[in-house]
Amino acid sequence: MDPAARLVRSLRSLIDDERVLDAIAAVPRELFVPPHLLDRAYDDAALPIGRGQTISQPLIVARMLELLELGPDDRVLDVGTGSGWHAALLAQLAAHVWTIERHPDLSGWAQRNLAAAGIGGDAVTVIAGDGSRGLPEAAPFDAINVAAAAWDLPTALEQQLAPGGRLVAPVGGDGQQLVLVQRSADGAALRRTGLEAVRFVPLVEGEP
Repeated sequence: MDPAARLVRSLRSLIDDERVLDAIAAVPRELFVPPHLLDRAYDDAALPIGRGQTISQPLIVARMLELLELGPDDRVLDVGTGSGWHAALLAQLAAHVWTIERHPDLSGWAQRNLAAAGIGGDAVTVIAGDGSRGLPEAAPFDAINVAAAAWDLPTALEQQLAPGGRLVAPVGGDGQQLVLVQRSADGAALRRTGLEAVRFVPLVEGEP
């Protein structure tokens, strides 16, 4: 069994959404890890990618994708591009992804990785900037994925959720927790649900 299929099989007992599993099977993770870690590309583990950042653990990424309940017409904001793998998976499930990375060198690398995976600008827009501010010029978003932990969710991100929109993010300091935010269909209310414990790199606010 090839490594990608083996990874998907290991996730199947924990992830119910087959579309998420299909996306993980379709996107070659080896294109999104540093060359010296190619032999670990399909480990169910976070891997360092430089600048103090990581490519997140596949199980946690799959869980976040499942929580977002993405549809083929959804517009998605991805905060914390890293190597681009999470954005690539989001692009398999939604109409368009805007992904923001504060480190310009990582942003450029992610764009090259996405291109190598056959994912172009018609599917993913890569931006270097402060993800904690969101992207007001492209808002509102049907879904927002945050791949770095803040002490509390930036208000700007919640404000950019469309009616019926979903946001998933790690929240907290030493004791991080995955949080799902759902905006009501009429847009008037937000509901927060705390979920399982996780560990992510911190979300850094302010311009790079």
